[in-house]
Amino acid sequence: MSNKSYKGVKVLITGGLGFIGSTLAIRLAGEGAKIVIVDSLIPGYGGNLFNINPVKDKVRVIIADVRDTGQMNKLVGGQDLIFNLAGTLSHVDSMRDPMTDLEINCRAQLSLLESVRKYNPDVRIVFAGTRNQYGKAKYLPVDEDHPQEPTDINGINSIAAEKYHLMYTKVYGIKTVSLRMTNTFGPRHQMKHSRQGVLNWFIRLILEGQEVKLYGTGNQIRDVNYIDDVVEALYLTGRSEKGWGEAYNLGGIPVSLSEFVKTAVKTAKMGRVSVVPFPEEREKIEIGDYIASYEKIKKTYGWAPKTKLTEGIEKTIGYYLKYRNKYW
Repeated sequence: MSNKSYKGVKVLITGGLGFIGSTLAIRLAGEGAKIVIVDSLIPGYGGNLFNINPVKDKVRVIIADVRDTGQMNKLVGGQDLIFNLAGTLSHVDSMRDPMTDLEINCRAQLSLLESVRKYNPDVRIVFAGTRNQYGKAKYLPVDEDHPQEPTDINGINSIAAEKYHLMYTKVYGIKTVSLRMTNTFGPRHQMKHSRQGVLNWFIRLILEGQEVKLYGTGNQIRDVNYIDDVVEALYLTGRSEKGWGEAYNLGGIPVSLSEFVKTAVKTAKMGRVSVVPFPEEREKIEIGDYIASYEKIKKTYGWAPKTKLTEGIEKTIGYYLKYRNKYW
C-alpha cells in the first residue's frame, strides 16, 4: 500500500455509519479508496445513513452485525485495511446491561479477528480503543503505561477487545494497532441521548435554548478532540508501515466542562449553564480530571491535535443548525 495515498486501497469500516466511521469514510472516499461499510444500525448506537450522504454513491454499505460470522467471513476477504470502529462506549448502558456490552465489545471483536485469521491474515486492522480503559487518573498526563483500572463494565470490555487485537499480532503476525480515543466531538455524532458522550449532548441542549446542568463543580478537566483530528490519526496510522502491535493515546485540548459549555453558549448565542450535585449512579463512575499524553503517537506517526476549541465548536454548531432534522 502506498504511504502517500489511499487511492484504490480496499477498506472495510465496521461501525461505518457512526460518527467517526462516516467521517473517515468521507475522507478516504475523497482519495479514491474502495470502501465497504458494515453497520448494524442498532437503534440508539449512533449509526445514521445520512452521515455518509456526501459519498453515498462512492461507498458500499452492508447492514449487518459484526457478530454475524458468516457475513464477516465474506467481508474481510480481499480487504487491504480494516478500521474496526464498531462498538458501544456508554458507561451507563454497560452497567445497566453488561451482557450486551460484553457481546458487542468482546465477542464481536474476537469473532472479527477469527474471520481475519482464517480468511485474510494479511489485512491490517486499526482498532478504536478508549480512554475509558484507564479509569481514574493516578497521574497526569496519562501515558500508555498508566494502570488500567476502569470504573465501569465498558472499560473492562474495551481492555479485553484491545488485548485480543494486540495478541493476534504477537501470536499470528496480523498487523493490528489500537488508538485509545478521548472525548471526541463534532458533526455526525448522534444527538438523541447523552449516553455516548456528553459534549455533543451539551451542544444539542444549547441549540434548543436549554440549561446545561453540569455535575459537581463543572471544573472537571477533559481533553477533547475535534472529529477531524481523530480521523487524521486513523488516516496516518492506517497507511503507515510502522508502529503495529502497539496501543497509542489520542490526546486533545485540556478544557473544563464548564469552559467547553460556556464557549458553545457564546458561539450559539443561546443556552445557559449551571452546576448541580452528582446523581449517585454517576458519582460512582466519575473519573475526575483526565488529560492524555500523546507523545507516543506523535513520535511514531507525527500526529497531534490541531483544531482549536472555538473552531471545532463553530463547525459543530453550524452543521447541526443546518441538519438538525436528521439528528433529533
